[in-house]
Amino acid sequence: MLTRKQIDLLKLIHTRMEAEGVAPSFDEMKDALDLRSKSGIHRLITALEERGFIRRLPHRARAIEVLKLPDALQNHSFEARVIDGGAREKSSLPSRAMSVEAASLSLPIMGKIAAGTPIAAISEVVNDITVPSAMLSGRAGHYALEVQGDSMIDLGINNGDIVVIREQDTAENGDIVVALVEGHEATLKRFRRQNGMIALEAANPAYETRLLRDDQVEVQGRLVGLIRSY
Repeated sequence: MLTRKQIDLLKLIHTRMEAEGVAPSFDEMKDALDLRSKSGIHRLITALEERGFIRRLPHRARAIEVLKLPDALQNHSFEARVIDGGAREKSSLPSRAMSVEAASLSLPIMGKIAAGTPIAAISEVVNDITVPSAMLSGRAGHYALEVQGDSMIDLGINNGDIVVIREQDTAENGDIVVALVEGHEATLKRFRRQNGMIALEAANPAYETRLLRDDQVEVQGRLVGLIRSY
């Protein structure tokens, strides 16, 4: 399970290795991914190695071996109303092949999203779920995530719920968003701009609001629906 930044870096390394037989330098990686420092690249490289996608060869400069590619890179790019009793279903159909005019749509469940302490962002399809097309606004991409944690319970978002997310990279004050923090942590929180910073607010007094710089937060989508199974 990889974050978007991890997938972008793996794609960069793989493409360069295929073309030139050598991995890009850390400076080239940093510039390509628009990161502020090489420490972020170190974290991404370590994460890819720990997950078995690459291997660093000792005592050789820029020596990285790509061991495998995720489905999200091989097949496609990764891109509160409540429905009670929504059944989770597996589907062999492509998740984005259906029209939004249909009575229902199959959305990919991209793993778990933290409603609590941030966890690694997920960008590989682990399952599908059928949702009514009325829940989806417009023609933008949508996906689903399983909530893990209780930081949003005061808004009726419980551990184990499935949230439906509209894919977008902007947010208005008060929106509940999927926020990627420093390129490797994903969390579901209320978005607010506050004194030149971005506040990620929980809906549970047990959790503190996180204040972060604009460059530390990447909005990946906005909550548009919630499905609860009993």
